[in-house]
Amino acid sequence: MNYISTRGTAPNLSFEEVVLAGLASDGGLYVPEHFQEFSMAEIDAMQSMSYPELAFTVISRFIDTSIKPDVLKDIIIEAYKPFRHTAIAPLKQVEAHSFILELFHGPTLAFKDFAMQFLGRLMDHILDKRSRKVVIVGATSGDTGSAAIAAFQGRKNADIYILHPKGRVSDVQRRQMTSAAEQNVHNIAIDGTFDDCQDIVKGLFSDQEFRSKHHLTAVNSINWARIVAQTVYYFYSALALGAPAKNVSFSVPTGNFGDIYAGHIARRLGLGIDQLIIASNSNDILPRCLLTGTYTMEEVVPTLSPSMDIQISSNFERLLFDLYDCDGVAITNMMTKFRAEKKLTLSPLAWNRFKAEFSGCSISDEDTKRTIATTFNTTGELLDPHTAVGLAAGQRCRRKTSAPLIVLGTAHPAKFPAAVRAAAGIMPELPPHMKDLFTRKERCDELPADLEKVKEFINARS
Repeated sequence: MNYISTRGTAPNLSFEEVVLAGLASDGGLYVPEHFQEFSMAEIDAMQSMSYPELAFTVISRFIDTSIKPDVLKDIIIEAYKPFRHTAIAPLKQVEAHSFILELFHGPTLAFKDFAMQFLGRLMDHILDKRSRKVVIVGATSGDTGSAAIAAFQGRKNADIYILHPKGRVSDVQRRQMTSAAEQNVHNIAIDGTFDDCQDIVKGLFSDQEFRSKHHLTAVNSINWARIVAQTVYYFYSALALGAPAKNVSFSVPTGNFGDIYAGHIARRLGLGIDQLIIASNSNDILPRCLLTGTYTMEEVVPTLSPSMDIQISSNFERLLFDLYDCDGVAITNMMTKFRAEKKLTLSPLAWNRFKAEFSGCSISDEDTKRTIATTFNTTGELLDPHTAVGLAAGQRCRRKTSAPLIVLGTAHPAKFPAAVRAAAGIMPELPPHMKDLFTRKERCDELPADLEKVKEFINARS
């Protein structure tokens, strides 16, 4: 299977090459040249599979012969060993026909662990085979950074640099990153927003000389392997609720559009999904685009759900590529215009396709707190603010109240204790393996939102 860039001019790559490249050399994102859909019979046969078995079946659809099946199986088994629930991704009912898919039982208590634990082991295998070392750079609004560090800390083939917006992540998120003691880990607090961090990372990849010198690779959701790994839990949860005989809907807390795009891929692979609901906080660029057909960047507003405080959803470019029939020239022109004007308008056909594929709405902080409180008072379950946004959006947007709705539970409530306590009046506790988090020594460097300063920092250390 070959992979092509959304902007059409970068060379086609194999799966292994895409994993190491991250971002395409023309600034685009890699996607498969084609999709091989599962039949109803094949999906039905997945019913009895464990999570690792299902992951192997789904991920194999995207991998060529360069990775042997037995090697892939071992990578997947090792990736999910650190998870602290036997089901890996358990479902918990919170209302009639509404379920939380708990994706926070991994090492860093967030859904990012599902992709990152897989990616860390996969990349290690590829680098060992090729006798290569890389420099990993990533931007995080909170959870990606800690998950990436947990997956890559101490690995001999990679140095990792994670940029986060100073003062705009929770204390738990920050300490999970900055308490890593391994010398291959570098935390950088950027004086700016997540979008500033993301722009710097894209700037590093756009500098071909710098990129080649350091063998840069990305672990943000722009890396296709992340999307592939996240696609698995859509199948897993839908199967648990009756797929393929019964269709389900998903409500997904959405910032960078990677997690819900994985749902779009699951649908393209043949999974029966009635609705994919984009659940946003006040940073609502995607629901506004659904409503108006115009994708317009505004100022980032700090909220109780900081991992979604994003105004440029990087993976949206992958969806645009689908909406515009894989026209790389059109996508290049659109993204160039968006960078210049902070705005792009979808064609009538693309807008109608977008609305046919997705629903969505914006949830305020007040509604987020109300959802946390109501869920706790009626079920005893504590939700983190991102999951609460997902549940509130699902309640507001779902079309079939009698059909199963799965809300992606993206983080453990203890990652956002202040918000949860303010809403529910109870302080969520960290699990036992993190009890000492606030006594660990922190290690972090602060830099301005300046691409050249970040280059200097990396040049001095790698």
